[in-house]
Amino acid sequence: MSAEAKLTAVLRPRADAPVSAGARSIASSLPWRRIGRAGEGALPWLLPFALLALWFTGAEQGWISPQVLPPPQFVWETLRDLATSGDLWLHVSTSFTRVGVGFAAGSLLGLALGSAMGLSRCFEAYVLPTFNALVQIPVLAWLPFVLLIVGIGEPLKYILIAKAALVPVALNTLQGFRQTPSALREVGEVYGYTRRQQVLEIVLPHAVPTLFTGVRLGFTKAWLSLVVVELVASSEGLGYLIVYGRQLFQLDLVMAAVIVVGAIGYAIDRLLDRLETAVHQRQPGGAAR
Repeated sequence: MSAEAKLTAVLRPRADAPVSAGARSIASSLPWRRIGRAGEGALPWLLPFALLALWFTGAEQGWISPQVLPPPQFVWETLRDLATSGDLWLHVSTSFTRVGVGFAAGSLLGLALGSAMGLSRCFEAYVLPTFNALVQIPVLAWLPFVLLIVGIGEPLKYILIAKAALVPVALNTLQGFRQTPSALREVGEVYGYTRRQQVLEIVLPHAVPTLFTGVRLGFTKAWLSLVVVELVASSEGLGYLIVYGRQLFQLDLVMAAVIVVGAIGYAIDRLLDRLETAVHQRQPGGAAR
């Protein structure tokens, strides 16, 4: 029996017992609780559906020229044709390969750099100021320099995507290593822990949630940089699909590619959010967060 059913059974009046006004109020509020929970679940979808309805109405009423903003049915037909022909899956797989390689390389470098700064105050003093200055330069500003070094091939895209992922991973790794309570470090010293034992048994367990946050942000930055790089120098991928549609002035193709990029990015973010929540709950005191 569910909790609500038990509560209803307790509050159900017997034939020989009077029913208080408070009991009637609580019992009558149970359906409204279920409606309220359903409303909370539907709340995030109100704005997307409102924008879709506005888009559809504007196209039907001729508020915006179809050459500027194509109707939703045109975009849907283009998206369906791309999926049926297999072109969509080709571009999606190409983009995933690029972001996977770049993100893996950038994350590993970011973890190594952040760990080195977190474990050595001297190394942090030498490296962090320059690192903070370089990270302010956007990805597109690095494009001409990397282009001169490696050319316009796939290494260009891997390097720029890796750079985008490296920054949040390195900074969050440094923060995670620095947030370990000093009292725990002192306890480790009292018990005679070696440097390696302190890192593995004291520092890392407290740094894991922050490290995972950095990885999540790194993947988001890598995905955004992927589209930017493909807009500039690519012959395949979702970014290239956007450029190709713009060059042919096929805005339905541009909108279809934009929708795919947004949908994939949203799905990845939701997945990483669930994984991050699971990591937090496995940490000491995580259930209270």
